[in-house]
Amino acid sequence: MLWKLLVEYLRPHRTLLLAVVVFQLAQSIASLYLPTLNADIIDEGVAKANIGYILSLGGVMLAITLLQIVCAVIAVYFAAKAAMGVGRDLRGAIFKRVGEFSEQEVTKFGAPSLITRSTNDVQQVQQLVLMSATMLVTAPMLSIGGVIMAIRQDVQLSWLIAVAVPVLLVAVGLLTARMVPLFRKMQKRIDTVNRVLREQLTGIRVVRAFVREDIETGRFARANEDVTDTALRAGRLMALAFPVVMLVLNVSSVAVIWFGSFRIQDGSMQVGTLIAFLSYLIQILMSVMMATFMAVMIPRAAVSADRIGEVLRTESSVRPPKNPLSSEVRRGELEMRNVGFAYPGADQPVLSGISFTARAGQTTAIIGSTGSGKTTLVNLMPRLFDATSGAVRMDGVDVRELHPDLLWGHIGLVPQRPYLFSGTVRSNLLYGKPDATEDELWTALEIAQAKEFVERMEGGLDAPISQGGTNVSGGQRQRLAIARALVKRPELYIFDDSFSSLDTGTDARLRQALKRSTAGATLVIIAQRVSSIVDADQILVLDDGRIVGRGTHSELLETSETYREIVSSQLAAEETV
Repeated sequence: MLWKLLVEYLRPHRTLLLAVVVFQLAQSIASLYLPTLNADIIDEGVAKANIGYILSLGGVMLAITLLQIVCAVIAVYFAAKAAMGVGRDLRGAIFKRVGEFSEQEVTKFGAPSLITRSTNDVQQVQQLVLMSATMLVTAPMLSIGGVIMAIRQDVQLSWLIAVAVPVLLVAVGLLTARMVPLFRKMQKRIDTVNRVLREQLTGIRVVRAFVREDIETGRFARANEDVTDTALRAGRLMALAFPVVMLVLNVSSVAVIWFGSFRIQDGSMQVGTLIAFLSYLIQILMSVMMATFMAVMIPRAAVSADRIGEVLRTESSVRPPKNPLSSEVRRGELEMRNVGFAYPGADQPVLSGISFTARAGQTTAIIGSTGSGKTTLVNLMPRLFDATSGAVRMDGVDVRELHPDLLWGHIGLVPQRPYLFSGTVRSNLLYGKPDATEDELWTALEIAQAKEFVERMEGGLDAPISQGGTNVSGGQRQRLAIARALVKRPELYIFDDSFSSLDTGTDARLRQALKRSTAGATLVIIAQRVSSIVDADQILVLDDGRIVGRGTHSELLETSETYREIVSSQLAAEETV
């Protein structure tokens, strides 16, 4: 998967990689040429005390060194640019794919794992690209060219290269093989740390309310220690690689000097040639060492690439049709025909035999006990899930035949847990309609009973909102989410238990304002509180995934035992008549 991923995402940056190859080639040729010039200076200049020869050849060496430095800097610059581009493209691809996921795929991977895959895993692949591009030509060129140049200097000492290089490769290969499972384990443990930390930050109030700080601290410490332990074990192996390389390098250098000294003594070799041979041997082993560092990074990058590829290969269970219908949604009439839904691997369906029609200009309410399937039913309406049986229709067209963007463009959804994005009140409201005027924003806030508290906030519409809306109360968050849907002015409004945090007075005023402002639109209200739906044109009573009652409030009091039980548990006796 790693190589497939690299080939795909390096293709747009091939011009940069070509520039890297050219400059690294120039740098490598310069590096291979310098030891020969150095040998000539020693044998012809120093040995014969020829100062002019030393200065002229030294000037050439200095110019080549400067050229080498310039080429190295340019090559690293282009390599870094290509690596950063790959990282950017990978993060963008993951973000786009996750944005296409339905709730089912997001739940399958989990938010902490998706965050790790789009940050830490991408960074591992990005670092490998940088290292590979930096050493793309240098390592093989120095190793192969170094062998050729060393043999040209002295054939009889070349057996040392044939011994040193295989020894180094075997030692590094053994270390790398032991690192692979550790890197795989480390990425999973990083996922665990992210999950624990995310849970603790999100549920900080619950942690404090139940005095669980010490227990949660211990839980995080265990996850942190697991990562640390795995990282230390992998780090020890990585740290061992450098001493092994240096041991082989130093032993080989000593061997060259030892055996070369005998050849100098019998006159078959000059001092400059020995120094040049030693330089080429060091170049060969250093190039192997560079390849070693890259090889050490490959296992972890391969694990990360597999995890990234898993996300990119996963298709959303909610896919746009191949030939989507272009018909516009005009009335927002919602119809469900014998709809059923079962989660993958579940023994029993969550919903079965659901049939009803929510008409334009009317309010359809759905009520039921906890676990009756209300939220799952809501997710089927805007096609966050696809029904496993039956059909969900919008204005007579199956929602699976409409392009998701077209469908969502005509739905205003206020979820059970309203979420606000970091920014301002204005930026959150403009999610509903980016080109909305200020008058439209204030009108929506007024209908949602949020105008008064927004006016009191410092900055009004430009008052800051923290991530998740944690700097406003639950009721204020709900009202801002409702206002965001109202700004959009869709044909179909879906309120998923969106009034639960409001007091009864605010709830009543909001419902009256909604009735006036959404005339002609289709309203679907999912509620726990009977008082929120008593005026609905149609109430559906949901129990164990089935509709067990249907009618107005007064009709259901006479015909539905389940509804009467819900009413009697919430309202006083005088409110039930």
